[in-house]
Amino acid sequence: MTRVKPRSLAAIAIAIAGLAASTAAEAGTPWVDHREHRQWERIYGGIQSGQLTPREAGSLLAGQARVRRLEHRFKSDGVVTVGERIRLHRALNRQSVRIWVKKHN
Repeated sequence: MTRVKPRSLAAIAIAIAGLAASTAAEAGTPWVDHREHRQWERIYGGIQSGQLTPREAGSLLAGQARVRRLEHRFKSDGVVTVGERIRLHRALNRQSVRIWVKKHN
């Protein structure tokens, strides 16, 4: 088991807390928001348990940020269409698989 440096763990925890706060403030895609939240919890749990190295966690957090940016882009016109929602769920599905693979390698 690798040890996570306290400074990197604190930075990751702050990033997660900031995203959780911004997620709660923006409604409109509750299913997507719920899935994003669960994935953040899975990543954070992997950090806490030592299943994820800091590099793996950083990679997964960057993937989560990409999904978040995609969601913001789709919300920018005030409406998330069915096609956009499908793309978001596909992106979340890919990210979910990445989380599972990195936690179980």
